[in-house]
Amino acid sequence: MTDYTSDILVIAAHPDDAELGCGGTIIDFTSKGYSVSIVDCSEGELGSRGTIEQRYAEAQNADIVLGIKQRFNLQYPDGSLQYHQQLGKDIASYIRLIKPKILLFPPAFERHPDHEAVHNMCRTAYFLSGLKQVELYHNDKALEPYRPSRIFSYIQAYHQEPDFIIDISNSFHKKMEAIHCYSSQVYVENKHNTDEPETYISTPAFMQSQIARAQYFGSMIGTEYGEGFLTIDAFGLSSMSILL
Repeated sequence: MTDYTSDILVIAAHPDDAELGCGGTIIDFTSKGYSVSIVDCSEGELGSRGTIEQRYAEAQNADIVLGIKQRFNLQYPDGSLQYHQQLGKDIASYIRLIKPKILLFPPAFERHPDHEAVHNMCRTAYFLSGLKQVELYHNDKALEPYRPSRIFSYIQAYHQEPDFIIDISNSFHKKMEAIHCYSSQVYVENKHNTDEPETYISTPAFMQSQIARAQYFGSMIGTEYGEGFLTIDAFGLSSMSILL
């Protein structure tokens, strides 16, 4: 019997979203022995550059860099995730299947409508996954109700002041290596295909913005690089003494 359980589950609208939004944190987890799974909701087929086949190959290469346990793609149509209410139940099924302690997903306010849609669907899935009366299945096998202990949003295109920041100084360069796996999408020196349409994310400026953001978040906590997250529910501490 396959063991799908992981400590952390990351939900993303498209391949490369997880790497860009929280790749450093993923690597921090896996480097410490925690298991991480990723679920992409679409194949990113509307992207101006590259093909679906390239995206799958790039994601597989990125998975190796991230050190994750497994990755799934729900194959919903790119660009119209907000119209698919079944997506919430499908995400809920993976929450029950993987049983993560922490669930990470896109923020509520975002440039890409798919990102906002996945946020809403993850909120729905988080609720549904814990309800006994909701029947969910994987490969025709009934899944027991389950709800993660913590849910957070990573930050994507729009700048948002984080509720908390993770120090990724030790994992930032591997994060960039994982992002560089998507050379059909982002600018990678000596691998850039000039025969395809140029987009903002295919320019050196986009990659520089990723470095600048990580440095900015890092500067807020006195480290070299950081990744910001947004809380959904109140985030409490058992005692302020654990900060000493």
